[in-house]
Amino acid sequence: MPGLLGKKIGMTSVFSADGKNVPCTVIEAGPCVVTQIKTVETDGYEAVQVGFQTKTEKHTNKAEAGIFKAAGVAPQRHLVEFKGFETEFKLGDAITVELFEADTFVDVVGTSKGKGFQGVVKRHGFGGVGQATHGQHNRLRAPGSLGASSYPSRVFKGMRMAGRTGGDKVTMQNLQVLKVIPEHNLILIKGSVPGAKGSIVIINK
Repeated sequence: MPGLLGKKIGMTSVFSADGKNVPCTVIEAGPCVVTQIKTVETDGYEAVQVGFQTKTEKHTNKAEAGIFKAAGVAPQRHLVEFKGFETEFKLGDAITVELFEADTFVDVVGTSKGKGFQGVVKRHGFGGVGQATHGQHNRLRAPGSLGASSYPSRVFKGMRMAGRTGGDKVTMQNLQVLKVIPEHNLILIKGSVPGAKGSIVIINK
C-alpha cells in the first residue's frame, strides 16, 4: 500500500465541527524523494523506494551512495519501500503530504518507547498487589511458579517473565486523518501513535 515516511512532532488537540475536543498526533510527513523504482524485470516485484531526511556523504556507505547518485538526489537517512502507488513516479520525484486527505483512514507503524527491564506486573499485566492473581504471599509483584516439578524439569518457552520491555515495532490501524497542512508538511491523526517525540513513523494509506 502507498504511504510516506514522517517524524512524530508530538500530541495536541483540535475541536471538531460539533465542538468536541479531539486528541491528535502531529506528524511531519515528507517530503520524501523517490530513490529507486523496483520492477518485476529487474527485482522480481514492483515497489517504489522513498527516502526521508538528508544526511552527509560522510555517513553514507558506497552501496547507498550509488543508489542516490543514480537517482540524482542527496543521501537520505531513512529508506522504505511502498507498493501499490497509483501514480507513476520517476527517480528524484518528491512525494508530499498531499498524498493524504482529511477524513480518510491510515495505518501508522512506529517503534514503541523503550521501558528497560521490567517485571511481570508492568510487562504482562499480572495482578500484583490487590488482585494477587499471580505472585506469592509475601512478594506480590513476583511472578510465582514458573513450571512443573520433576517432569519436564524446565521452564517452557514463551513463559511470561520479566525482561526488556518496549522498543518494538507497533502498527496502529484505522486511524482517522483529521487535517492535512500542506504548506508545513503536517498531518494531524486522531489519537496516539507509537514512538517518542522525534521518532520516525511510516504512514500507510
